[in-house]
Amino acid sequence: MIDLKLLRAEPEIVRESQRSRGDDPAVVDQVLAADAEQRAALTEFEVKRAEQKAMGKQVAQAQGDEKQALLAHTKELAAEVKELQAKADAAATRAVELARSLGNIPEPGVPSGGEDDFAVLRHEGTVRDFAAEGIEVQDHLAIGEGLQAIDMERGAKVSGARFYFLTGVGAQLELAVLNAAMNLASERGFSPMITPTLVRPETMAGTGFLGKHADEIYFLERDELYLVGTSEVALAGYHSDEIIDLSDGPKRYAGWSACYRREAGSAGRDTRGIIRVHQFHKVEMFAYTRAEDAAAEHARFLAVEEEMLKALELPYRVIDTAAGDLGSSAARKFDCEAWLPSQERWMEVTSTSNCTTYQARRLAIRERVDKGTTPVATINGTIGTTRWIVALLENHQQADGSVYVPEVLRPYLGGREVLTPVI
Repeated sequence: MIDLKLLRAEPEIVRESQRSRGDDPAVVDQVLAADAEQRAALTEFEVKRAEQKAMGKQVAQAQGDEKQALLAHTKELAAEVKELQAKADAAATRAVELARSLGNIPEPGVPSGGEDDFAVLRHEGTVRDFAAEGIEVQDHLAIGEGLQAIDMERGAKVSGARFYFLTGVGAQLELAVLNAAMNLASERGFSPMITPTLVRPETMAGTGFLGKHADEIYFLERDELYLVGTSEVALAGYHSDEIIDLSDGPKRYAGWSACYRREAGSAGRDTRGIIRVHQFHKVEMFAYTRAEDAAAEHARFLAVEEEMLKALELPYRVIDTAAGDLGSSAARKFDCEAWLPSQERWMEVTSTSNCTTYQARRLAIRERVDKGTTPVATINGTIGTTRWIVALLENHQQADGSVYVPEVLRPYLGGREVLTPVI
């Protein structure tokens, strides 16, 4: 949630934020109106409540008919106070609900526009010329089936479309990627965490995932629990309703979890293989930091992600996501996209978002300062996920159907330097 003090003082900044995201700026005026209504109702309640307390003292001192008249008036006042309190509470609820519908304010320099209006910051690594090498490019599914590493047919038989089995070396390869990612995160100061994959509605709402993309989230109605699409959700809720100590620097965690997404609205896009699936695994970095340090921490996250991509010897580019393509919680998001040889395009494999104080305000996560408490900032970023197998298989494929194994993964694959097709 954005800072209501900023909204009241400089509403045009928030209106411009809404425009840059492609959202309705009129919501700002609705929030202001609801906020004014709530404060007016609260003032009226407090006046009547003070009158009620004063009346109580008069009743204690009165006698006879005067006391009976005062008691009758006190009863009327009590009913009014109760009604005004309900009115103030309802106004407060409406103001908060409307304020929560506003996306975070993009940082200065974020490109304007939608999904296709990102800015390319740089390219890293060399895209292989497979034609010059005399290699006919196969996609990751063909390679995976040759290795007996991916079984989509039985995944669909057991669970339906966009489910799969990773078998044999495929399962080992995913564990290798995730273990290498967790090891790097640990070396860079992140505490490893195995996180819950079911969370309460207040936790899911607190992270900002129940907005535009709520239809992509699985909800277990009987249990009133959501299945997470990223361990960011559980990690954001880890310190909810707490005052945390950041005197020694940011609190950094790396969460490993299964993740679930409906992928609603993506019909026809990347439906072959394991690019867009309903279930996958991921290691997610997450940090709580002081608001003034958030941008620097965000840059640190990106550097760790790039370190992992370079260790996997993948060509990639870094993009600065446009405002209209940011999630509601993010003020800035950098994506790393690996080259996908079979489609001759860039494919997102990781992203990192600076959520500033947006999530912490919703989840009541603060730090103590000289004049009380203040919301902290949260940063998130992926460092390894199932989709990385796609980039690994395609970029490291060889003419005979085998796959080169980057050195960083070999300790997790029994020292193998090459994955060989099963004949």
